[in-house]
Amino acid sequence: MASGAFEAIVEDFEFLEEWEDRYRYVIEQGKAMDPLEDALKVPATKVDGCASQVWLHPHISDGVFRFDGDSDAMIVRGLIAVLRALYNDMAIQDVPCVDAPAELARLGLNDHLSAQRSNGLRAMIERIRTVASEAV
Repeated sequence: MASGAFEAIVEDFEFLEEWEDRYRYVIEQGKAMDPLEDALKVPATKVDGCASQVWLHPHISDGVFRFDGDSDAMIVRGLIAVLRALYNDMAIQDVPCVDAPAELARLGLNDHLSAQRSNGLRAMIERIRTVASEAV
């Protein structure tokens, strides 16, 4: 059920044998994202449960889900970019059906993130699923 953009990340990870290289790759994905406008960094877009500051701004158009996001931590920006690859341009009704933990496990993220980062990642996924479920 993963998008082509996410599958490309999975393929890239297969070539990166060392976790430090994968970690750098995730950070580079975050650096490549456009920053979220300051006007969108408001309490309504802030994700609770993250150690760092995280904002997710969803937008749904013609039944297609997309979101932008930002964080004050580089690795978290990268995780947002990975989630964008997983969810962006998906039909809104399909978003809650994505088994995000299983998809992310393909990248080995579960084994290499701190407990706080893992909790934050779960909080971001839950926010995405909630927004999509409410919009269906």
